[in-house]
Amino acid sequence: MQQLFQQCYQAVPAKLWQQAQQIRLLICDVDGVFSDGRIYLGNSGEELKAFHTRDGYGIKALRKAGIEVAIITGRQSRIVQQRMQSLTVPHIYQGQEHKIPAFEEVLTIEQLEPHQVAYIGDDLSDWEVMQQVGLSVAVQDAHPYLRLHSHYVTSCPGGFGAVREVADLLLMSIGAFQQFRGSST
Repeated sequence: MQQLFQQCYQAVPAKLWQQAQQIRLLICDVDGVFSDGRIYLGNSGEELKAFHTRDGYGIKALRKAGIEVAIITGRQSRIVQQRMQSLTVPHIYQGQEHKIPAFEEVLTIEQLEPHQVAYIGDDLSDWEVMQQVGLSVAVQDAHPYLRLHSHYVTSCPGGFGAVREVADLLLMSIGAFQQFRGSST
């Protein structure tokens, strides 16, 4: 599976592959991770974001494989709530200027240790949590500081399959990827 991941995305050191095998929870930021980071505002105040369907497939596959998912984002948006509910994400924390309290709460709820958590982010507001988890991931177009200090940097930019790339890494590392080929989630 490690070779397949390399063919699809990029080479992963053995230590990172072992870290991925320990993950039982993926926490994601939203803007710049699930979306490309741009926010479209209409004249009437409506807000639009684009989400990639491949990321959604990855989230559903993770949950079916027993890896839980949480969202911790600094902004508050009805669009995010709707999208995450449609993906059956059970832990949705919005309006979190400081993300540590939400991180600690979801750890308690899921009864996990920080080394069992992966976090994917794109900017400095994510770093406080990222430095505490077992697998910190920066999207390809993340702030340079995050790219330098994360365990893994995706080959896909935020909003264009970066979440799916991490989902594939986690699924392949535990041997669960094959069960989702050809299925509809």
